[in-house]
Amino acid sequence: MSRSTYCITTASTVAFAFAATLPLHAQTSTPATTDTTPKITFGAFVDGYFAWDFGRPPSRDRSFVGGTVFTTQPSRHNEFNVNLAFVDVKLDAPHYRGRLALQAGTSVQSNYAGEPTKGTISGPSLARMLQEAVVGVQLADNVWVDAGIFYSHIGTESWASRDNPTYSRSLIADYSPYYQSGVKITWTPNAKLTAQLDIVNGWQNISENNSGKGAGVRLDYAADAKTTVSYFNLISSEATSRLRVFNGLGVKRTMGKLSIIAEADVGSQSRGADASGQSLWYGWTAIARVQATPKVALVARVEGYDDNDQVIIATGSHVAATTTVANPALQAVGGSFGIDVTPYPRVAWRTEVRGWGNKHPLFANGMTGAPQKSSTLAVTSLSLTF
Repeated sequence: MSRSTYCITTASTVAFAFAATLPLHAQTSTPATTDTTPKITFGAFVDGYFAWDFGRPPSRDRSFVGGTVFTTQPSRHNEFNVNLAFVDVKLDAPHYRGRLALQAGTSVQSNYAGEPTKGTISGPSLARMLQEAVVGVQLADNVWVDAGIFYSHIGTESWASRDNPTYSRSLIADYSPYYQSGVKITWTPNAKLTAQLDIVNGWQNISENNSGKGAGVRLDYAADAKTTVSYFNLISSEATSRLRVFNGLGVKRTMGKLSIIAEADVGSQSRGADASGQSLWYGWTAIARVQATPKVALVARVEGYDDNDQVIIATGSHVAATTTVANPALQAVGGSFGIDVTPYPRVAWRTEVRGWGNKHPLFANGMTGAPQKSSTLAVTSLSLTF
């Protein structure tokens, strides 16, 4: 999420400290001034990687049999490539703000593959280039309104690898929105609580695919200096006017060199006119990161995801000929272990081994051609923040 930052220049800080030593009449003789100059900053990020999927998918896409994208990061097997590269410019001022970020990479291709194309002026060809294009205006001392394309308000993990404790995203992060298009209102009534209301086109789509819209809230509560609890939801009209309701709860806690993230999500969607009732899916993750030395960190994760009715990830019937289950769903548990090395402040070398086990054979196997119950991945990445 984009957040405004406020800075005091070194000169004003020195002046304030000096003024505090003067007699009272001397302090009040010079009126206080406020710096209203907009602050413009430029940045960039490059994340290159090499990944090895032990299932050896023949197309090199790390996907289910039949071509459904499995994870967005990393998304290619046995190939040196760029996971994510972006350049951005940010403007921060007391009463307005904005960010424009352009991006490319294999994770971008994977994540925006489902961007709807309805009409001739829509679809992923342009949408995937815009990581964020958002403008914000301050309505009151603690209220902002932002509009455009912006990061999703859902979840405890971010889009860029540098902002997450693990290199790859958890299943619940990959299967919930990374980005949204619409308008959001952010209210910060005090130092502990931040509340956000989003009105968006829908479940991670810039181009519209129906006449409905989506609405969601996020609440971040800083219980203390080390613990933050977050609640987020999204209610939207999806597919053929089916109501989708999503709720999630996350916790972040820091204890010295140890930091922990935990999250649980649950969603439901009406089955439509041809079937009564609700389809459900849920997922969870727990991540622990230990800063072993100033330059080396160790990261471990456990997770689970169950989408029995294939609301979010449709695997299709392409595996029916090779399994006893006609249409197996993603019902997986897994884990990962990673080592992060930061030789210099802006450079990160991250290596991760990750695996899952599914209830029924589902994952691609380029050696036998038949899907398998397990999937294992090893990836190493070198990234630079400009």
